[in-house]
Amino acid sequence: MKKALLQLHTAVLLAGFTGVMGRLISLNEGVLVWYRLGITAFTLLLIFAVRRKIPRLPPGEIARIAFVGLLVALHLLCFYGSIKYANVSICLVCFSAGSFFSALTEPLLLRKRFNAGEALLSVIGMGGIYIILHFDRRYTTGIILGLAAAFLSALFTILNKKLTDRHTSQTITFYELGSGFLCLSLLMPFYLHVFPGSRLVPSWSDWGYLLLMSWCCTIWAYDLMLNAMKKVSPFTVNLTYNLEPVYGILLAFLIFKENRSLGQHFYMGLFLIFLSVAMQSWQTLRRHRKERLPQQKAVPAGEEPATV
Repeated sequence: MKKALLQLHTAVLLAGFTGVMGRLISLNEGVLVWYRLGITAFTLLLIFAVRRKIPRLPPGEIARIAFVGLLVALHLLCFYGSIKYANVSICLVCFSAGSFFSALTEPLLLRKRFNAGEALLSVIGMGGIYIILHFDRRYTTGIILGLAAAFLSALFTILNKKLTDRHTSQTITFYELGSGFLCLSLLMPFYLHVFPGSRLVPSWSDWGYLLLMSWCCTIWAYDLMLNAMKKVSPFTVNLTYNLEPVYGILLAFLIFKENRSLGQHFYMGLFLIFLSVAMQSWQTLRRHRKERLPQQKAVPAGEEPATV
């Protein structure tokens, strides 16, 4: 469990950088996501080819993973669209609504019992989002896109939980992001007609940010998240990802000075979001200790208890 939590928080820290790089890249959100998914998919294909271990799956299983890949692509479009239409801070605050959507959809999709405690913690986080957004109506489009990104994130995280029981994280990442790239490639002519970008070819600085985003903040972070999900629940993943706004907002403050345009209500809401994450982390560790206690008592004298 400790290793899984460390992997999860490392993935969140890497994810916190994506918002900053999304603003630094001059491409519009559609072209940005297309390049990011393409670089990532071809990098994974090259890695598998060198190792001569290209994963092969039945068509039905590929279709299931491809559907999740489409959700990932749509999530990224909404996420970077929110940054372009608002700013990094507003986008990442909206993204923290993922735990709220997870608490509502996880019992339905995974046939689990509804957890009132998880729902209450989610409401606390949503209360923080409401406080921030209620007092700033300048970024309505960005707010809507940010909430859509949060919902899609909760949805594909829950669906990934089922996939990690049958496939390795590398296989899932390759097929999901590869299928997301193919789906987006088919949609790009229509997308560019409706939302024309100022440029289609990245600059040299854009290429640098895209490579960092693809290799570190996508392949590595995605692999860490999927490995962590083998030990922790999708709700815990989504709620822990509420720390992404904390990391990303601090970076936005340092790089873009966004704190100059944010009032006291922003910090009040941010405190509630951080409180919900802290309470969930404490609750998860406390429950884990209780589950281990009977096992430790059952270990014969002179033997070491098994570690998780």
